[in-house]
Amino acid sequence: MAESPHEIVNPPTLLPPTGFSHAVVATPGRTVHFGGQTGHRGDGSLPDGVVAQFDQAAANLATALAAVDAGPEHLVSLQVFVTDAGGYRANLHPLGAAYRRHLGRHYPAMALFEVSRLFDANALVELVAAAVLPGGDG
Repeated sequence: MAESPHEIVNPPTLLPPTGFSHAVVATPGRTVHFGGQTGHRGDGSLPDGVVAQFDQAAANLATALAAVDAGPEHLVSLQVFVTDAGGYRANLHPLGAAYRRHLGRHYPAMALFEVSRLFDANALVELVAAAVLPGGDG
């Protein structure tokens, strides 16, 4: 895994972050905003369960990153939308493993939101991200 070109900031007076960063100072470069990535496979099918859907959504995000010549280390923010925050919390260990499998150990500024429903009523998780690729005109 490549080291992030961005400055990760975790003030010592805040609760130590686990699986996220409190702030990311992006290096100058080209900003890329990613549309929401759900757990849909390329054929439109959706696996069962929050862990399987998160795993596929993270894989989809990694694919979208690669399509713009970026990697997980370029992520500066990630919002996780779930339909059941309690179910998500109950699966933190396998969710963390799925995250690391596709996005490594780079943790951008992150937030988790529980929503009543996603666009596809069978989707349980959606990832919305932004990345900054160093260089360019910004």
